[in-house]
Amino acid sequence: MWKLEQPKSLSPSLIQQLIIKVVGLGFKRKNPNTVVIKKSTHLALRLGQLGSNLLSPFHTPRCPFYIPSYGQITCLMSQFFLNFKKTMIPFLWLILLTHIRWVNTADLGNVSTSQVLNIFILAGQSNMSGRGGVINHGQNGLANETWDGVIPPECQSNSNILRLNAGLTWVEAQEPLHQDIDLGKVCGVGPGMSFANSVLKRDPSIGVIGLVPCAIGGTNISEWARGGVLYNHMIRRTEAALQGGGKLQALLWYQGESDTETLEDAKLYRFRLKRFFKNVLRDLQSPTLPVIQVALASSIGSFMEQVRKAQLSINLPNVRTVDAKGLPVGMDYVHITTLAQVQLGQMLADTFLQTHQTTQPVLLPVQTETVTSNAPRRCSNFVLDLLLSPFR
Repeated sequence: MWKLEQPKSLSPSLIQQLIIKVVGLGFKRKNPNTVVIKKSTHLALRLGQLGSNLLSPFHTPRCPFYIPSYGQITCLMSQFFLNFKKTMIPFLWLILLTHIRWVNTADLGNVSTSQVLNIFILAGQSNMSGRGGVINHGQNGLANETWDGVIPPECQSNSNILRLNAGLTWVEAQEPLHQDIDLGKVCGVGPGMSFANSVLKRDPSIGVIGLVPCAIGGTNISEWARGGVLYNHMIRRTEAALQGGGKLQALLWYQGESDTETLEDAKLYRFRLKRFFKNVLRDLQSPTLPVIQVALASSIGSFMEQVRKAQLSINLPNVRTVDAKGLPVGMDYVHITTLAQVQLGQMLADTFLQTHQTTQPVLLPVQTETVTSNAPRRCSNFVLDLLLSPFR
């Protein structure tokens, strides 16, 4: 249960190199983000584009490190099939790869539990990611941030609170929850641990809590649009978390500071946010999933009240709003303090428990592929997907 079937001796880059040698296609890499394939066809390039996001969810200017993508491998393989008659013998080598399975399934690692895993998505921007205790020592507008390392009692680790890390492995949760998700930033205390501890304290029968951190600081609502990198990443992590069984209990959402900077973004915020919530519920096949959003506490943008008004006016039946206005804010006038994060987590827990008493969460059917989504499909068998990719 909850096992990641992925041989550690074979990485995507190693498989890519093997396929290149087998197929015999010449290629050169001008830079880490560019692959030029000789004699490739429009079909091959198109297939490469279709698969380009499967193994490279972070391949953006915001997260500029390079991961060999499924699209590059698909592009090479489709070119191989176009030259099938000339490569019959090398094809036998590919059969050796059929034992490889790439399953985006959360691994429990060394954590063992016989209780139901109650899964919560943490998404949004920096105040959800956590900046409690983060201090900027920079001067003249330069950032030099460190986290003070202070963890309040309400945010301490608990063996019944797990976190899905960037490697899709369940580990015992501890602050900062987003340290390997919100990359390139200094993360501190967020509302997640306070929320989880408060839920367990008030309802011990709930069992084990699994937190799925997905928040990225500095992002506006348009960057969370369906089919985008952040949206796909969140959907993919949630599906992986649910692969081994468990209950999807709620989406906790705290975002909007970045949309207060221009009047256009502020005016469009309500429409974009409402569409985002609807898309998430549809793509997770969980139409009654509780969504608990946080109305902004602060912002340096000129249009915060317009964004707050949009947040407070969302009238979807399963969306609840926790108002953070009045919570203590740090010296940057944007991020709430550590103690404010503790209080916010408890407010989120109060709202969830009230909702939980009247709404039964939907168990996500993890094996079905019947719902159409722009999020990349899961890959269960590496070579099988390559064989079928020209026909999808």
